[in-house]
Amino acid sequence: MPLPESIPVKYTEEEAGSISMRPMVRQTFRAAELVDMVVSVAGKDPARVNRILHAGTVVFHSYRYWWQGLDAEPEKLEALLAVYPDAEPSRLFRAENCTEALFESGGTPPRHSLRLRREEVHRRGWFRSRTLWDALMDITRVRTPTYREYSYSLRGDIYTLQPDPAALAGFTQQAAKLAARSLRPQLAQLSGVTQFLFLCPRK
Repeated sequence: MPLPESIPVKYTEEEAGSISMRPMVRQTFRAAELVDMVVSVAGKDPARVNRILHAGTVVFHSYRYWWQGLDAEPEKLEALLAVYPDAEPSRLFRAENCTEALFESGGTPPRHSLRLRREEVHRRGWFRSRTLWDALMDITRVRTPTYREYSYSLRGDIYTLQPDPAALAGFTQQAAKLAARSLRPQLAQLSGVTQFLFLCPRK
């Protein structure tokens, strides 16, 4: 069926490897809301978005959603997707625009061992002029992060930086002094970090 303005959707928590016994919830989505959820998972590619709409199911934030399969009219789908940004590889990293950092450890696929939000770690104490965020941004002033992609799930541009051993050791020492006690157990994993990811939301 074509893409209507209102779409009945059912969803329940996703349970890997087993049939979910959790209650199913019913909700009505506007077409733009459903497409927004699919874009967060699949990106802006019209063909991929249309395949998911046709399949009638997607997993989003640990929930599985179902709806009657849809075949979006190309013009309508293009209009809905036009509001989403495109990747801009020429876009330079600016520390003042960065709001989050994700520390990626080795492995296939790599995993995020720690996620820092600027608003949570950029609070100065009574006797401190520097914060953990200041120490992290110092690394980006020595080596500028490179553009990787626009993330539709995180709603911003992603930049990457592979810290050299000396930079990682220096940041680890600073973190031990500047981090809140609640963060210190997680920061113990820094030795395994191979890459920093920086998120800069679009204004």
